[in-house]
Amino acid sequence: MTRLVFAVALVAAAGPAAAEIAVVLNSGDATVSLIDRTTYAEIRRIPVGKEPHHLMQTPDGSELIVASAAGNELMYLDVATGAVKRRVPRIDDPYQIGFSPDRKWFVVAALRLNRVDVYAADGLKLAKRIPLARNPSHIAFDRSSTHVFVTLQESDEIAAIDLATADVAWRLPIGRQPAGIWMTPDDRHLLVGVMGRDHVAVVDWRARTVVKRTVTAEGAHNFRAVGDGRHVLVSNRAANSISIIDQQALAVVDTFPVPGGPDDMEVSRDGREVWVTNRWARSVSIVDLPGRKVVRTIPVGRSPHGVFFPNAARE
Repeated sequence: MTRLVFAVALVAAAGPAAAEIAVVLNSGDATVSLIDRTTYAEIRRIPVGKEPHHLMQTPDGSELIVASAAGNELMYLDVATGAVKRRVPRIDDPYQIGFSPDRKWFVVAALRLNRVDVYAADGLKLAKRIPLARNPSHIAFDRSSTHVFVTLQESDEIAAIDLATADVAWRLPIGRQPAGIWMTPDDRHLLVGVMGRDHVAVVDWRARTVVKRTVTAEGAHNFRAVGDGRHVLVSNRAANSISIIDQQALAVVDTFPVPGGPDDMEVSRDGREVWVTNRWARSVSIVDLPGRKVVRTIPVGRSPHGVFFPNAARE
């Protein structure tokens, strides 16, 4: 009995478990919403630099980088609590960001400046600035870190950059307003959301050619892995829907409605829950993925864009 009382006292002294948070970037408000993933309630809203669009976890998993495009800085948050840990200024227009898989390079797509900046990942020392055509927006890497691929949203192309030389290796016409770009798990194909149309372009990047156009719905925009190593989600922003693509068959296997201009997504590790930012509706939708339906909507700030939580599917 004494041992039981002592154990209960220890639990009580420890207090309640910390809430697991989701982080949502409100790009129109220059704020970040921190949301309790258990209660689905916004815990607090914190100010960040202007136009936070995208975010990513550091390779060691300890911090979350929020890229403030118009603020020209990176803000590092504690992954578990969302607390601001530090800021890195003088990173020009970090619209989209990414570490190469070998952790050697940190790449910034500077959309409004029409260039890509390549930094040494260790210390973020600028290695090279690469002028490109209009509106470089989203990026993807090959598995061996030889290339980074960039969509040129207003030039209707993608560009491949050789990371060893930091030079443009080639450019390829892709379709109207390419946005999100995704490497398939077998490293064979790039999937490109053709936002100005209704499909995903499938690119054999070694042959430098579009081999297929997989129809999803109007405004095919961005990608997120389901977590089974085979399927990937595509947000169709204009059609207010999400499609599921089989990355082996390179075909759509299902599409379901998500109103409000679905944009970025995050998937729970068990594959049951999808969080979707709704750019036009100041909200985040929670989707029951097995049931293919929105089960909850959480109000956030203006023009929500990036979304993240720690225990998410990544492949």
